[in-house]
Amino acid sequence: MQYFLANSSTAEGMVLPGQATRYKIGTLRIQELRRKAETALGDSSDICGFHDTLLGGGALPLSILESRVDRWIAAVRAPIS
Repeated sequence: MQYFLANSSTAEGMVLPGQATRYKIGTLRIQELRRKAETALGDSSDICGFHDTLLGGGALPLSILESRVDRWIAAVRAPIS
């Protein structure tokens, strides 16, 4: 904790009331995207591929993350030629 306080602009005891809300909204949205992928891909669903898609772009707004997941689903569903 001392390292964090010494190396960040956050003051001790500082309250971030929106942090828990943002965390929960993100969690719920990611769970929705996972269900969407599992439903769309059925037996072709790959949790490792899903996680790679989620984490591969770094920190992203949820709308862009959803677009990445949609593109991944489309790529997995595309017939291999």
